[in-house]
Amino acid sequence: MTSRPRHPLRVLESRRMVLVAATTDLVTADLEGRAAFAEAINAEVPENWPPELYESTAMRWSLRQLEDSAEHGWSFWYLLSKKSDPPRVIGICGFKGKPDGDGSVEIGYSILEQFRVQGYATEAVARLVVWAFSHQNVTEVSAETLPHLKQSIRVMEKNGLVFSGKGSEYGVVRYAVKKGSF
Repeated sequence: MTSRPRHPLRVLESRRMVLVAATTDLVTADLEGRAAFAEAINAEVPENWPPELYESTAMRWSLRQLEDSAEHGWSFWYLLSKKSDPPRVIGICGFKGKPDGDGSVEIGYSILEQFRVQGYATEAVARLVVWAFSHQNVTEVSAETLPHLKQSIRVMEKNGLVFSGKGSEYGVVRYAVKKGSF
């Protein structure tokens, strides 16, 4: 394994998880494979890692985004379950970049199959919505999904996001919550 500098990690906690902000070091290790990633994040990495929608193309896009930004947190966060020792990586949740000029930021999430329907996505979104709204310039958090993905819509609704119309792509719907309503 290649030696890489260790940068301090930005960490948030929720009741059942530790959320670790992606860094160039972590994403690079993730791209190298499960063993390198497990060592870098100091957690168990399940055999079916990575979760849906977070394949190598998405990882490389995230890596470029992180390389262009000195401020961590506006990309994605790795979700680690506290239920095991060592902690286990169970999914990702995060933002598609910094807030836009209107103060809106889009959130997304993906959980490994064996950890779905246990409230992890809801808990992660809740923690990151609070984190986003702690920034003065953030006025809205939004999310987009396909209308048939009822579990994803339920995660949004449980976090106060309400239907706000068509999404940015054909067939996609958008949900959002304003800072004062969360």
